[in-house]
Order: sequence, then structure tokens, then C-alpha cells
Amino acid sequence: MSRSDLSQGDSECKDFWFNMQALTAYLRKASEQNPAASYYNVDVLKYQVRSDGIRSTPLNLAVYWKCAPGSTDLRVDYRYNPDSMAAPGPLGGLQILVPVDGGVTGMQSLPVALWNAEQNKCLWKLSDISEKSENQGAGSLRAKFDVSAGPSNPSTLAVQFMSEGGTLSGVDMELQGAGYRLSLSKKRFATGRYMADC
Repeated sequence: MSRSDLSQGDSECKDFWFNMQALTAYLRKASEQNPAASYYNVDVLKYQVRSDGIRSTPLNLAVYWKCAPGSTDLRVDYRYNPDSMAAPGPLGGLQILVPVDGGVTGMQSLPVALWNAEQNKCLWKLSDISEKSENQGAGSLRAKFDVSAGPSNPSTLAVQFMSEGGTLSGVDMELQGAGYRLSLSKKRFATGRYMADC
């Protein structure tokens, strides 16, 4: 629905033009599908941000494994990093998924995690974290696994979270031109490929 001007010389600003006919058609179709809605969301700009090391990541992680023939101990330390965000906001929908091999027969964890025996994965779901959380958003996850075919092999953790109301890049948007107005602008970022190794 939009295109950008590649000839601009200002690296701090980029202009995009909307195909207003395509936008109008999209909004008309959304209205037909849900006529009772008071407004319709339109994704204006989506982009990816690459990590520039630990300073640029909103959630810093450190993973420790202790693998023995009969048991596996895991500790995941996490710390909220407000300095990585243009306008710090809470991280929500936080999930940490850990594959554990070695024939897990039992698990004890703190806080309580879910064990999926079919996929051999441990899952922690955490409440929103921010600077206002306990310990300014820092904490530890711990689990002890009883294994029948150990030792386990340390694995890569997959992490998910999102944040509403801000961006990592500080990108903002301004609508210019007569005849149109922007009534509401929502910002959010979410994890893509966010992994942690020991």
C-alpha cells in the first residue's frame, strides 16, 4: 500500500507515499466484514531490528547447565534492560522454552514450569516485567530434571515477549498532507528469533 522515496538525502527521515485507493479498498473490505467495529487497524510500517549485543536487547539472559548421568540442573538468569528501548515499557507475554534430552522422568522447578513429555520441552510463562517489577525486572528460573539416559546435552533456549507503546529503534511517524488525519497510532515490538545459549 505504500512506497518510499529512495532519493532522500536525510538519513534521519524517510518519506512514504500511500496508495490511497488501495487503502480505501482495504478499509471498505474490513468494514464489510465487520460493520459494527468503531475503527480498523492498518499495519503502516513493519521492520526488523538486529541485535547489537547485550546493550541493545530488552531482556538479557544468562544460562547455566549442570549435566550429570542421573540429573540435570538448569538456571536461567534474566534482567530487564530499559536502556535498549527508546521509551521503556513492560515486556509482556514472556515465555521461555527449553528443550531437555536425556530421558526426563521428573522435573522440579521454581517458579513452576510446564513439562511437555511429547516434545521434551520445559516452558516458563512469566508475568510482565519492567523496572517496577521485583528486583527491577531481574530474576532467576531454576529447574532440576531427573533423567534416565543422561547426561543431558545443553540446548538453546527460545524466548518470546512483546511490548506495547514503544519501539526499540525510536522510529516515529507523522502524517502530512491535506484531507487525511491519523486518529490513533499504536507502536509495539515483539521477538522474532530470540535465542539464548550457555
